Amino acid sequence: MDEIFDALLEKLKVGDASTTIAARRAEITKALNKDFRSAEGSTANRLMVGFYGRHTAIRGVSDLDMIYILPASLRSSYSSKTGPRRMLTRVRDDLTARYPNTDIRVDQCVVRVQFTSNKFKFEVQPAFENSDGSFDYPDTKAKGWKVTKPRKEIAATKDCNGRTSTNMRHLARMARAWKDTNGVAMGGLLIDTLVDRFFSATSGYDDKGSLWFDFMVRDFFEFLMNEPDKDYYLALGSNQRVNVKKRFQPKAKKAYNRCIEAIANGGKASANKKWREVFGSAVPLEVTESARSFKDTEEFIESRYPVDISESLAIDCKVTQNGWRTASLREMLNNKTLLLPNKALDFTLTECSVSYPYDVKWKVLNRGDEAERRNNIRGEIISSNRVGNARHERTSFRGEHVVECYIIKDGIVVARDVIDVPISTNAS
Repeated sequence: MDEIFDALLEKLKVGDASTTIAARRAEITKALNKDFRSAEGSTANRLMVGFYGRHTAIRGVSDLDMIYILPASLRSSYSSKTGPRRMLTRVRDDLTARYPNTDIRVDQCVVRVQFTSNKFKFEVQPAFENSDGSFDYPDTKAKGWKVTKPRKEIAATKDCNGRTSTNMRHLARMARAWKDTNGVAMGGLLIDTLVDRFFSATSGYDDKGSLWFDFMVRDFFEFLMNEPDKDYYLALGSNQRVNVKKRFQPKAKKAYNRCIEAIANGGKASANKKWREVFGSAVPLEVTESARSFKDTEEFIESRYPVDISESLAIDCKVTQNGWRTASLREMLNNKTLLLPNKALDFTLTECSVSYPYDVKWKVLNRGDEAERRNNIRGEIISSNRVGNARHERTSFRGEHVVECYIIKDGIVVARDVIDVPISTNAS
């Protein structure tokens, strides 16, 4: 089992992207130092925060949070109600001069720099450093300066990681992969905070290697699914509020059940498939090309776009057939009613927290012996084929079928949802 998790964690490494991130970070800092300090070519006075700063980011990371430390001498000049907007506007103008063809805008507390060549989005936050290591940052909505304590969060992550033989960062990265694979709308600081709380509640994995990671992730998802509903948590280290965007317990319960199945099937190819359902395509499959009797046409969204789930999405399906009343697929699934072949299926978005504009993509995947026998597993990334970003399909043969939907904003997958389409008997 350890080889599965070793391979997974290797694939989750940020890798070559770190070189590009470092180059972008340096150029942004140089542009700001040139204005604020007349320091040509200097890359000092910045701090990477967020997932990347806490070293819990994974491959495909797209949102990068950076604090630019302002000269203390400017504090009084920007203390009025107009100060936050004036400061953010100045930073925006400096970066626009450096990147004239890039989308750069003020967004309440940060300046967003959306690079199109590699889909990175830097969120640059100018801030004054305080004597205790915290920072005052501008908020245009509040028309004032607020306090953030990222250094305490970074230190708490480092402490927990050291205490757990680096398992804190391993688990945080796997939790991030679960979030992005299963469309869990959770922020990075919330994930790291929950991982820290998990290790605070148990010392059983403090000295364990990857041979134990199957049990560790199982117990972590059990911990998540049993968490009480909360509007917010207190962040690790800083104790600042971290809002809960949407309940994560139901999807944690699904992950827990898949872990149970994967552990029970340890050593079999079916175990790898279950782990893939939890953590995505970074989990290796135990299938060789020569062993396949079908063409594997499945595509993975992360091969086309960076995936960083930050918004919520829900899809449903209207099931219709002559002589039958229209029914909701989710209601049928809740009632454990299986579909028969030769029904019309219309998949629609029933909830989406992403603001327009955005693109919608779908995947229709056929699983099981019948799909393989027919050499018809599908699984390509496709577009909507009905108005209103909907997708029309028909049931045709028995087996497990899965339909997934993706919301793509600024070139990044920010929301996704999946629905099972079980078909019970073959067509007559």
